[in-house]
Amino acid sequence: MAFASMDSQRSAAPMAEINMVPLIDVMLVLLVIFIVTAPMLTQAVKLKLPEASAAPLEPTPDPVRLAITEDGAVHWNDERLPPEVLSQRWLEAGQRQPRPALHLSADRAVPFGTVDEVLAEATRAGLTQVSVLSTPKPAAPPTSSR
Repeated sequence: MAFASMDSQRSAAPMAEINMVPLIDVMLVLLVIFIVTAPMLTQAVKLKLPEASAAPLEPTPDPVRLAITEDGAVHWNDERLPPEVLSQRWLEAGQRQPRPALHLSADRAVPFGTVDEVLAEATRAGLTQVSVLSTPKPAAPPTSSR
């Protein structure tokens, strides 16, 4: 350890020794913390868990993506279909097990009556899981208040 001296020439020189007492104090505190927490890490709760067997989940079929364009054309999974083929596809989809979900998207200009007819055909075919897809509105720009 360094002690003060009465030498005035050496008093301006920086002290080149490290004070070890605070470092030893921190080390001892950490050692006590580790000694106290180490037994807690080795304790375990003994459990006898029940055994169960479950049937594997059935894979869900791919959903039917149905789009109605502005001109009234119907697209089944990105394939344009005439009305007579569409009714056959409804029957096929309704007979599949498990039944697929229907993801319906329609152009903004399509009359609601057309969308309603498509939903009625899907319900008659047995497709009851229907999702109507839309595009979210863009966020409004923040207004400055001055």
